[in-house]
Amino acid sequence: MGTLINAALILLGGIIGLVFKKAVSKEMEYSIHKATGVAVLIIGICGVLSAMLKTNADGSISSSGELILVVSLALGTFIGELLKLETRLNKGCKWIENKFKMSNFATGFITSTMIYCIGAMAIVGAINDGLLGDSSTLVTKGIIDGITSVVLAASLGYGVLFSAIPILIYQGGMTLLAGLLENVLVGELLSNICMVGYALVMCIGINFLYNGDKQIKTVNMLPALLVPVGYALIKNLIG
Repeated sequence: MGTLINAALILLGGIIGLVFKKAVSKEMEYSIHKATGVAVLIIGICGVLSAMLKTNADGSISSSGELILVVSLALGTFIGELLKLETRLNKGCKWIENKFKMSNFATGFITSTMIYCIGAMAIVGAINDGLLGDSSTLVTKGIIDGITSVVLAASLGYGVLFSAIPILIYQGGMTLLAGLLENVLVGELLSNICMVGYALVMCIGINFLYNGDKQIKTVNMLPALLVPVGYALIKNLIG
């Protein structure tokens, strides 16, 4: 039930955001867009820092994961560029925009999907829901996502509502496979995946704030999320 509630709250928040969007001027919409960018950037920074920094017994702070972050982003982006992921996804989104007259669909769908799917709450919450029947983490995440979708939909439009579909597939899939993932997506691997994921969220925030032609192709960076998984597999084989 946790994933269903999460998706429903995203839809509800998105609908409220669309109603709000119709009531604001273009100038106000622009301001909301930039304010959203600042918020998304801060969320990304906090996520990266929480995954990288830890407090030692003596009270000092140390960091880890810098190398895997650099390698993940560089290698993941290289793979994404080779596969032209963003171009392929944009073509599908543009078809929907033209077919159903939904302006800015691609940006809304891609941005909101990445924000909602990245983070430890999505992974841990889905596994807890599948193993223990405890949906409290996903319900909490759903409330946060619902509030976020109000702001995103007011700024980016209908695409935000459709992000509920990847949530159903992504979180629902992990819930169904919770028995297999329980002892895999934990510890260092979970921390590294979240660290790389929140770095991508930072890129989304930067794109909100920058209107130029050379925006960061965040979709092409998505394979970076798989690099920590490959690293963990190699590490276990060597170990």
